[in-house]
Amino acid sequence: MKVLLIGNGGREHAMGWKLAKSPRVDELISLPGNPGLAELGPTVEGIDATDVGAIAAMARVHGVDLVVVGPEAPLAVGAADAIGSLGIPVFGPTRAAARLESSKAFAKKIMARAGVSTADSWAFTSPGPAKMHLDEMDPPFVVKADGLAGGKGVLVTDDREDAMVWVDYCFEGGFGNAGDSILIEEHLEGLELSVFAVCTDAGAVPLEPARDFKRLRDGDEGPNTGGMASYSPVDDLPSGLIDQVMREVVGPTLAQMQDEGSPFSGFLYAGLMLTETGPKVLEYNVRLGDPETQAVLPRMKTDLIEVLEGAEPEWESTATVNIVIAAEGYPAEPVKGATITGLDQVTGEVLVFHAATKRGADRRLLVDGGRVLNLVGTGDSIEQASARAYHAAGTVAWKGAQYRTDIAR
Repeated sequence: MKVLLIGNGGREHAMGWKLAKSPRVDELISLPGNPGLAELGPTVEGIDATDVGAIAAMARVHGVDLVVVGPEAPLAVGAADAIGSLGIPVFGPTRAAARLESSKAFAKKIMARAGVSTADSWAFTSPGPAKMHLDEMDPPFVVKADGLAGGKGVLVTDDREDAMVWVDYCFEGGFGNAGDSILIEEHLEGLELSVFAVCTDAGAVPLEPARDFKRLRDGDEGPNTGGMASYSPVDDLPSGLIDQVMREVVGPTLAQMQDEGSPFSGFLYAGLMLTETGPKVLEYNVRLGDPETQAVLPRMKTDLIEVLEGAEPEWESTATVNIVIAAEGYPAEPVKGATITGLDQVTGEVLVFHAATKRGADRRLLVDGGRVLNLVGTGDSIEQASARAYHAAGTVAWKGAQYRTDIAR
């Protein structure tokens, strides 16, 4: 089988690493890929991952047997539709179904109709009414850009003025078209959890959950990011929680999407808050999470191809802790171009997944974005995996590299 993987981040490197282990995969092609994925098979540059027509044509010309779409942006503009129209199997939702992530307001409507528990929310298309609503609320304030904002479109703050400024930032184009409308939400208290389901014609099966950490600095301080760390398994969950989520969240959502004429297939990610009254959905994503994927897939025993076909996965007892090393200036203005050193000292007990790297003209590995590398420690316990990940983090360096030091410690 020849598989084409769309994407270039840490999530895609982890997906490619797992796909390449399948005895059914003869060749893995990545578009556009990254230096880590380049070690697993050919990469295709020069085609934008959101140019869905070009991607579909490329898949056909190269005789691809399966396309797996990693990130949300190609799905939001119809990658699965374009590829599927040529008769090529593709794993990922249609453009209509991908609205569960590309529009938070749409997702809220689906949850309301499906009876899925979530935070109360109010949608706005101009700053004036949004600010009036904030004036009537008590802190903390939760303000979200409605569209895709790379995981950075959410502000949670106790400062009303900061919330007002964020409203203006969204409507003034801070997140492009993603901020043309916004949601103000009820603030939920509790522990966050990421639950992933693989949705096929055969039904939906859960993956092992992971917990991620969005804030930049230790103690959950600093700005929101796309995710600075994750670990799996999560051992403090109420008994039967995953079955409850599948029964009360995933199942009703899929049924409602079917009723709406937009049946969903692909990865469905439910970002949850475990409140005193039970789990509530913070958001849906229509792809695997990043950086959670990097912690979850190394624990999967089952061939990923079989899972994409509907098989229920089996899991290793291994624990994983993923430490994200980010560029200087991340998340506001990541500094690119620094030379990365020390990767040759990382041991086999730590997996390295590239997220934002590139090769320079002299083949040096360079920083090429915000979240640069994922160092995934493995071990018999979360504590052991954490210690190994942090030992590796101490060997990898570039000017201004930053990571959290308090994960699973």
